[in-house]
Amino acid sequence: MSPEPRRHNITTPDGRTLEVVSAGPGEGRCFLFHNGSPAAATVSQRMIEQTTKRGLRFVTFSRPGYARSTPNPGRSVGDVAGDVTAILDALGVESFLCAGESGGGPHALACAALLPDRVIATASLAGPAPWPADGLDWFAGMSPQNIEEYAASMRGAVTLTPVLERVAAHLRDVTPEAVAAVGALMGDVDNSVLTAEYAEFMATSLRRAVSNGVAGWRDDDLAFVKPWGFDLDAIHTPVAVWQGGEDRVVPMAHGAWLAGHVPGALAKLLPTEGHLTLATNKLGDVLDSLLSMAGTSQQAPRVS
Repeated sequence: MSPEPRRHNITTPDGRTLEVVSAGPGEGRCFLFHNGSPAAATVSQRMIEQTTKRGLRFVTFSRPGYARSTPNPGRSVGDVAGDVTAILDALGVESFLCAGESGGGPHALACAALLPDRVIATASLAGPAPWPADGLDWFAGMSPQNIEEYAASMRGAVTLTPVLERVAAHLRDVTPEAVAAVGALMGDVDNSVLTAEYAEFMATSLRRAVSNGVAGWRDDDLAFVKPWGFDLDAIHTPVAVWQGGEDRVVPMAHGAWLAGHVPGALAKLLPTEGHLTLATNKLGDVLDSLLSMAGTSQQAPRVS
């Protein structure tokens, strides 16, 4: 397979369409990446370069309701396992390395819990803990914008939808320059990476995420604040939890909580990293960690 991205429309057993992007060597070990919220299947050149450099076949997709993926109202976080199964079967992939950033983190953990025969190793990057999480002050240190969004989620779709639509109205035509300006609200650490190619990537992903409305974003948010559809203590494949101390979107306490509740999880709690920098500054380290964990996993990588 060419290093250049290829788009696929994959049909699920219940007749929905999933928009999938793949790149890299077709014979390589599969690395499946769950994007954040809101986001659509868009890849940065850096992501392709870093995965291809390690011989990995990169795969990502738009969750239901984002871009060209059919909405699936009422979905749980755990429902992603069925969609991933459909994607892997269509691409001829048997087992895979898995990672998720921000809102993609819980979805990556869902794969680890519910697809133990296919997941080799998993990384959660800046992902939130479940709501509620015993012993965790869930909102402490979180930005006012995220507090408003999650609080609306807890009140249900009727309250949440207009909140998201108000923001989406600005995202439909967002420019890289505007993304960089918003990044200032995230803090200096994250703002420093919202330049050039990465700002363009973020703007493209955000525009596509809301191109058909807010259904995907809404259903992500609603899924995060209800039971996820799996138990963290059911995870028995290798997991690393990456979280930054300068993260104003999902505070590092969430990562510490997750690392303490996923059996055997490797805690990668980095005080000087932010919300976005784990997938930029630390991408190579994340991939190398996954490959290292894969070397000790009992699940052997295979391509059918």
